[in-house]
Amino acid sequence: MAERQAGGTDVQDRRRRGTSRGPILALRPTDAPDRIAWHEGRATIGALVRLATIAGDLQIAGAYPGLAAAAGGLATPQIRAVATTGGGLLQRTRCWYFRDPEVSCFKKGGTTCPARDGDHTFGVCFDLGPCVWPHPSTLGVALMAYEAEVTCEPGGTMPIGKLFGDGSDPTRDHTLTDSQILTSVTLGQAVPGERAGYLRIIGRQLAEWPLVEAVVRLVVEDGRITFARVAIGAVATVPLRLVDLEDAMIGSPADPAAVERLAANTVRASRTLEATRYKLELIPVAIADTVAKALASGSSPDAFQSSWALPWTSR
Repeated sequence: MAERQAGGTDVQDRRRRGTSRGPILALRPTDAPDRIAWHEGRATIGALVRLATIAGDLQIAGAYPGLAAAAGGLATPQIRAVATTGGGLLQRTRCWYFRDPEVSCFKKGGTTCPARDGDHTFGVCFDLGPCVWPHPSTLGVALMAYEAEVTCEPGGTMPIGKLFGDGSDPTRDHTLTDSQILTSVTLGQAVPGERAGYLRIIGRQLAEWPLVEAVVRLVVEDGRITFARVAIGAVATVPLRLVDLEDAMIGSPADPAAVERLAANTVRASRTLEATRYKLELIPVAIADTVAKALASGSSPDAFQSSWALPWTSR
């Protein structure tokens, strides 16, 4: 099977480690667009558009501020300058067992998940299937919050959630077949009056994979939330949208503390892992802090994106 390369930030790392082998098919603008197009107020982002382009596009920031914030808050400036939209969505798991060429796992044709019985400190807290490592796509979290659609060739258009599946198949990071190429992502109409924020909780100050991350979209009228979308990442084998929490937020005060209480009451895991229960405690805090970022987004162009490091020594 041939690997498909766009920016190459993931596939080249895996090949250097010896995790991936075989031929490479280089993707070009003839295979997937490298521009952002607008039609009737909706943005279509080509799969080869760089993440730095999304983060710096003023029209995207105005219509989809949570997406711009997430694209500008992940990885490093060097990675964002090279990594692509399609690659950001279809990257492989960052599990250290998967990345070890000497270790077998479900995603490399094996029959076990060594992380489940091994070191899964940074694994999932929502145990959806045999694999217990989180999906790595920050961009996927943001696009879940924006209810985006992806277009593939062949195959046409599908909701972003269908691209990732339900997390029950431990052999895959997405549902595309070897013959399919993701060509673009289309977002819906902008929501008037939207405020949005993105936040990641990380283990050090900069350039770290998140322990928990959140994208929140809000519309506030007379101090009450009238529209809400909440998506979280780094907690399951797929990005998650929290529909129950969204419903609970409608009509509630636009107050981070109130949202934190709602999140603590509605975010539950039917199955979790002992070593990652700490993430369940972080989720309400991350969502509340993201709400605070969203509410402050009108006062500063940088207010809606942030990260903060977890003081591990206090645990």
